[in-house]
Amino acid sequence: MELKIDRVTKQYGSKIAVDRISLTLGRGVHGLLGENGAGKTTFMRMICGILAPTGGSISFDGMEAATEGYRSVLGYLPQDFGYYPDFTGKDFLLYMAALKGLPKRRAGEKAKELIEMTALKEAAGNKIKTYSGGMRQRLGIAQALLNDPDILVLDEPTAGLDPKERVRFREVIQEYGKKHIVLLSTHIVSDIEHVAGNILMMKRGQLIYRGPWGEEKGDLEQFYLKQFEGGEE
Repeated sequence: MELKIDRVTKQYGSKIAVDRISLTLGRGVHGLLGENGAGKTTFMRMICGILAPTGGSISFDGMEAATEGYRSVLGYLPQDFGYYPDFTGKDFLLYMAALKGLPKRRAGEKAKELIEMTALKEAAGNKIKTYSGGMRQRLGIAQALLNDPDILVLDEPTAGLDPKERVRFREVIQEYGKKHIVLLSTHIVSDIEHVAGNILMMKRGQLIYRGPWGEEKGDLEQFYLKQFEGGEE
């Protein structure tokens, strides 16, 4: 199981948003850090096949990004998660499951499982417009997991979650990463520090750090902040 990213570039006119990134991601949780404008969201949208690279290629076990086979193994939670306010939580998950091509019986089973996992059982029959921000975010996490994706891409997934919900989320993602590829982007360094076995750090469209992070390397948040204050490691 390998996600191969080969010299991927995205350019808008004279601006290079992502600059020749190459790496291979295997099973595990890969934490993506970077300030606003670093190119993280553009990078993730290319991995999800939403944006086409200006140059380079992305593939998973031989399947090129944006192909039907590739999309079938992908789960994505964007930073701005769209939803239908008049749908109930359960109906929304069933609708998303249908879009992902899940058989009706399997869709029902998976929706029920994820509703319980994300602690939305009591609110599953309520319209999404009545949900709090944290509840909507949990619903977004649930829809990303509907098809048991081999590649799970999460952009700011803990936004709106309270501390207890964040801990629960980290436990779920850590367990999921044992058998799947998870790419997790967040400004909350402690979330990544707790769950990611591999750290990716972007600045001005380039990877400035990649690899594991252990206690012997010091405080990850301090290292991260230095990179964007002009400091040196």
